[in-house]
Parts: sequence; C-alpha cells; structure tokens
Amino acid sequence: MPRPCKRRRICALPENRSFAPVNGNAESCEEKEMIIMTLDEYEAVRLIDLEGLSQEECAGRMEVARTTAQAIYNSARTKLARCLVEGLVLKIEGGQYRLCQSEAGSCGCGRCPRRAAQSDGWPGSGEGASVFAERAGGIRMKIAVTYENGEVFQHFGHSEQFKIYEVQDGKIAGAEVVDTNGSGHGALAGFLQAHQVDTLICGGIGMGAKNALAEAGITLYGGVSGNADQAVQALLDGKLNYNSDATCSHHDHEHGHSGSCGDHGCGEHGCH
Repeated sequence: MPRPCKRRRICALPENRSFAPVNGNAESCEEKEMIIMTLDEYEAVRLIDLEGLSQEECAGRMEVARTTAQAIYNSARTKLARCLVEGLVLKIEGGQYRLCQSEAGSCGCGRCPRRAAQSDGWPGSGEGASVFAERAGGIRMKIAVTYENGEVFQHFGHSEQFKIYEVQDGKIAGAEVVDTNGSGHGALAGFLQAHQVDTLICGGIGMGAKNALAEAGITLYGGVSGNADQAVQALLDGKLNYNSDATCSHHDHEHGHSGSCGDHGCGEHGCH
C-alpha cells in the first residue's frame, strides 16, 4: 500500500481565505474559475517571498526535502500568476500540512506555539483526497489518468494515452481517451496543460516531471494503481490511496542505467 503523504509543517495561517478581482461584480466573480492554493503552498510563498528564506531554508522550516519545497513553491507561484493575469478567484484551503506546535521561538519562526483553535474552520489538515472531494463539489474540472487497457499506467514518462475525465459538481460528467502522439517526459506536462487538465492521477513519476506539473498548476496524485475509473471515483469520494513521493523506477527494470540512459531523458525527469 502506498505511503501516505508526509504533512508539511506550517507556522502561519492566512488571515483571509479568498481573494477576488475588485473591478468585477459578485455575479461575474461567481462565474470565474476558482484557483485553490493549499495551506502548504501559501506557507512556501510566505517563507520565501515575504520572509526572504532560501528554498533550502524553507524546506527545513517545513520539514520536507528541498525538491519538495521547490515543487510546492513553483505550484503556488503559478497559481498566483494565473490569478493576477487572468483575473481569477483565489481560495486558500486544504493541503498536506500540520500546524507547528513548537515552544515559542524554538522553530525559528517567532510565531509558535500555535493554538489548536487556530485551525478551526480550516479543512484538510493532512487529508489530501478528502479535501479534494470537498472542493470538487460545485466546480468544473478535468482529471487525467495515465492510461493503458483500463488501468492506471505506471510510468508517466512513457504514457501513450491519458483518460481525461470531465467533472462537474463532484461527479463525472464525461470522459475520453486521448493519445499523446509520442510526447514524452517533459512535454507531457504541456500536453496536459493544453487539454486544460487540473489534476493528474498516475503511478511512478520522476522529479523533473513533478516539477513540470507543478509549474503548470496541475495537482498530482502519484503512486496509484488499479482500475482508472475506480481511481477517479475514489478521488472524488475522498478515499484515494496515493503516494506523493512515488518515483519512476522503469529504468532499473529496462536497462539498468546503462550508457543509453540519456536516450530516455533520465536526467530530465529524475527517475530513481
């Protein structure tokens, strides 16, 4: 069974949970696409852009790997950019996080300890799939699954097909299988973005591809196996088993990292 995602430590909750363009009326804002920024993404922006920490220092504060902090930060910045450029509504909620409970000053943030009451009304402290189910209701979105013969294909970089699901009000409204037409590794994130995909379910995936997806603003649920339709329904029900740290290991099986490894873009997508 996949390992649950490690919760990221955060030391501050935002005073405001949503932001909208001020030059539009309430009705126009309701019609706009809503961008969801998770609490851990908010924390990464706060630490790096406001407090001036490096990505390495941010990773230490949040108790995650530097590459994970980088992916979180890149995802957050992409979402901010879309809101500013496209005039979209931004809402902050959910994510894989835990509130810091350190004694005052011991974690270096100067804000702790956090009172348990501060988390009241903030859904999703560590329940990624269930939070997704909560926010999926009432909005339109597209979920892509790496696809092969009805199953979740296990090597993202070698995906020849995706099954893309249209979701409306938390229910599957339609689905189609699309061919990648030879797109591989780094190009697949752009392929999904071109198809307006919000969320990806897959098996193994390299770090380079994770970063590319984060930069494209696509939420990732990796380490998933089994029937593709059932995986999407499990995500919508808040019951999906996934592993955000899942990595691609197909090179070990196929050619043992021989001299031809570069032909598969190993350095590009960070297989382990």
